[in-house]
Amino acid sequence: MGAGEGCMRFCTRVWIPDPDEVWRSAELTKDYKEGEKSLQLQLEDETIREYPIDVQSNQLPFLRNPDILVGENDLTALSYLHEPAVLHNLKVRFLESNHIYTYCGIVLVAINPYEQLPIYGQDVIYAYSGQNMGDMDPHIFAVAEEAYKQMARDEKNQSIIVSGESGAGKTVSAKYAMRYFATVSGSASDTNIEEKVLASSPIMEAIGNAKTTRNDNSSRFGKYIQIGFDKRYRIIGANMRTYLLEKSRVVFQADDERNYHIFYQLCAAASLPEFKELALTCAEDFFYTSQGGDTSIEGVDDAEDFEKTRQAFTLLGVRESHQINIFKIIASILHLGNVEIQAERDGESCSISPKDEHLSNFCQLLGVEHSQMEHWLCHRKLVTTSETYVKTMSLQQVVNARNALAKHIYAQLFGWIVGHVNKALHTSLKQHSFIGVLDIYGFETFDVNSFEQFCINYANEKLQQQFNLHVFKLEQEEYMKEQIPWTLIDFYDNQPCIDLIEAKLGILDLLDEECKVPKGTDQNWAQKLYDRHSGSQHFQKPRMSNTAFIVVHFADKVEYLSDSFLEKNRDTVYEEQINILKASKLPLVADLFHDGKDSAPAATTSSKISVRSARPPLKASNKEHKKTVGHQFRTSLHLLMETLNTTTPHYVRCIKPNDEKLPFRFDPKRAVQQLRACGVLETIRISAAGYPSRWAYHDFYNRYRVLVKKKELANTDKKAICKSVLESLIKDPDKFQFGRTKIFFRAGQVAYLEKLRADKFRAATITIQKTVRGWLQKVKYRRLKAATLTLQRYCRGHLARRLAEHMRRTRAAVVLQKQYRMRRAHQAYQRVRRATVVIQAFARGMFVRRIYHQVLREHKATIIQKHVRSWLARRCFQRLRGAAIVIQCSFRRLKAKRELKALKIEARSAEHLKRLNVGMENKVVQLQRKIDDQVGVLSSQPGGGAVGRLHGPFYRQANCGSGASSTWPRSSDPTAITRVMLVFLTPNVTKVSVLSCVVA
Repeated sequence: MGAGEGCMRFCTRVWIPDPDEVWRSAELTKDYKEGEKSLQLQLEDETIREYPIDVQSNQLPFLRNPDILVGENDLTALSYLHEPAVLHNLKVRFLESNHIYTYCGIVLVAINPYEQLPIYGQDVIYAYSGQNMGDMDPHIFAVAEEAYKQMARDEKNQSIIVSGESGAGKTVSAKYAMRYFATVSGSASDTNIEEKVLASSPIMEAIGNAKTTRNDNSSRFGKYIQIGFDKRYRIIGANMRTYLLEKSRVVFQADDERNYHIFYQLCAAASLPEFKELALTCAEDFFYTSQGGDTSIEGVDDAEDFEKTRQAFTLLGVRESHQINIFKIIASILHLGNVEIQAERDGESCSISPKDEHLSNFCQLLGVEHSQMEHWLCHRKLVTTSETYVKTMSLQQVVNARNALAKHIYAQLFGWIVGHVNKALHTSLKQHSFIGVLDIYGFETFDVNSFEQFCINYANEKLQQQFNLHVFKLEQEEYMKEQIPWTLIDFYDNQPCIDLIEAKLGILDLLDEECKVPKGTDQNWAQKLYDRHSGSQHFQKPRMSNTAFIVVHFADKVEYLSDSFLEKNRDTVYEEQINILKASKLPLVADLFHDGKDSAPAATTSSKISVRSARPPLKASNKEHKKTVGHQFRTSLHLLMETLNTTTPHYVRCIKPNDEKLPFRFDPKRAVQQLRACGVLETIRISAAGYPSRWAYHDFYNRYRVLVKKKELANTDKKAICKSVLESLIKDPDKFQFGRTKIFFRAGQVAYLEKLRADKFRAATITIQKTVRGWLQKVKYRRLKAATLTLQRYCRGHLARRLAEHMRRTRAAVVLQKQYRMRRAHQAYQRVRRATVVIQAFARGMFVRRIYHQVLREHKATIIQKHVRSWLARRCFQRLRGAAIVIQCSFRRLKAKRELKALKIEARSAEHLKRLNVGMENKVVQLQRKIDDQVGVLSSQPGGGAVGRLHGPFYRQANCGSGASSTWPRSSDPTAITRVMLVFLTPNVTKVSVLSCVVA
């Protein structure tokens, strides 16, 4: 979210600038309304901060993406596309998921992990082979597969441009891209060209890479490798072009830096018998390899790397004798750097001891005359119109001449090796197409920047311009030309900076002019720059220096020190020294410096130099020598740009996460500097808004005509057919646009069409294969069936006869076995039976006795248990009965008391007495009669004293229930007696009722 947003809600998460982390996440704690001057924010550490807002610009903080989008593998998929979102997404993928690759539209962003990752094996290569770019996780193999697929599909040359700062991993990315092509395509012949392409890498790293303060394996030259393919898209050859070898490193290294790896590799292997004549010792003993201090690299074995370099030379066809000569030349450079030069008293001359060991080794290794080299290292020849004379040189001039000779020898050897590599990779087969891999030095800025850094940064300006033209300017012009609706987008154009460097009277032009002046100096050249370009917005003069100048590049401001610019641009080597080398007894040295070969091959612009001749150069062959290094580099760079512009580019932007080269450590400041410089943020903006894929109607029709229905093919208008098929295949009209001559697609739509096309071909292929395979199987089946029937007929007859014979033999054997087994079984049975009967008799007696004793014991136990259980049962019953009686008595007493109390209350009422007495008289009379009758009957029978016995229980019962006196006077009133008897004879009558009857 940027300017123009008028309201922000509470709990919204935003990004705010931070001096340490570049961008920091915060959350709104209060709603923002348009016109307010500040935001109330809470940082992730719960710190409250007030963020000021410029009311005029109304620039609000950037909104943060939802957590579900964080970690997307394509930056264009983010909802909010801005710098903090991109930086945070890269950081999360790199640190939390250990993903070093991320897509940014058409660009692959690669972050150097400074650690070996297991993501480059053969299985990974085959996993990416044939896949669309967005189907799998971002990877350098995906970019390589896309280039390979487009080459085959569009029949157009491709280029993979790997760019980035020194130490960002450009060389490794280019190496893996070439490994991918070598693996998936194979070679068209038995020359193992893919192995040779891969074998060139260790050679070029050994002679062209060195340790710098920013990278342990920094490429100090640029290279563009063209991998050629035939019509079947198999590798048939390759060619390498190199640019601007940093020759100054041969004679000088800054602190904590090294010379080229090959010097240290050769010193590490000096103890081998075949290298005894090189007279080498450890790298610390040589001036050209010890200026940087530490001569080793942590985790690198120079001896082991040297063995790999020799193997690579062998694989490329360099004979063992040539390898020894190459190592002699490299060793001679080290000895040349240790030659002691002694200044004379006059200060205008100097000399070298004839017994100087290192000079002797130098001359012996190169096969040149010792006395001549000793003389011309300290003297120079001057030719005038009237005479020729020899002039001595000062100590500094001799040192400069010696260093120039060492640089020239190494540059010539470098060019020869590159030419030999190209010769080994060359093929006589016709090349149908190629894929170029550009690995060129990244933008550099040091404390002291010289001619090499200027050329390097100039090359990066050109590459950035090419990137801008392809991704931005050409993109927009294409939309306008095709009349596709498009909003023009402003972008950074670095053409003014390029014009400052290469235009007429630009920096390089003025440098070449100053080199032609007999007494030109670096200070005079710097003054001309101040006078000519002081008004340029890309050129500045430092305040405290008159010998330096500042160029405002696309990535950063860089201050260059003009000292030695002229000398490095001329790259002067005295012709007398070259003539000595031409007369060398060593064939390789003579070839390197022979006329017509003393400059590098045409494909290698880095080692072309000018030779200051003693006489005016009259020969045509010396014209090339008069070209300065800057002019040669500018020319080769233009050729490179022309080559890149004729191909379809694929971009890999390498990012250096930290300057300490620590594994998986992310420095936001360093990362965002590189993101701003390489155009990744602008790529996101334009890729998300545009149509990256486009096809001409004719090409689209030829490619996807298989998706068109048969009745539509009758139409002669291909444009109408394309529109019809697209509208039927892609339902969303926003996914494509129809231009005047081309069809424009959103990202991913071409891959979708390719999938439909592949499915169509797959279905047709399956149908054809099914029919052909069916016919072949039928023919094969009939042939096999006829042969099988014949074999079966003979085999079955033979088997039947064998079976009959076997059955007869088996039947006879069975009869014999039956009789014999029957007799043996009968005898065995009789023996077993007799023994069994005896055993059973004794066993049964023993078992019966055991059972008897057991039954006896159980019977006795049963009797004991019976008495014990009965005693226990009685005891339990008595205890329970006593407890039950106590409980019943207590409960009945309580209940009787309650009823007595109620009856007493009721008995006091007159109504109750009336109810009781109603009808009682008649009932009493009737009862009296019944009793008299019963008494008469009872008295007449034996035991007539039953009535008296009845009174006893009544007396006792009444006495227990009422709690009255212990005597109950007998009543002579028969009515009363009758009442009492009726009460006791009546069911469900309680003791309280009896008492109430008695009282009544």
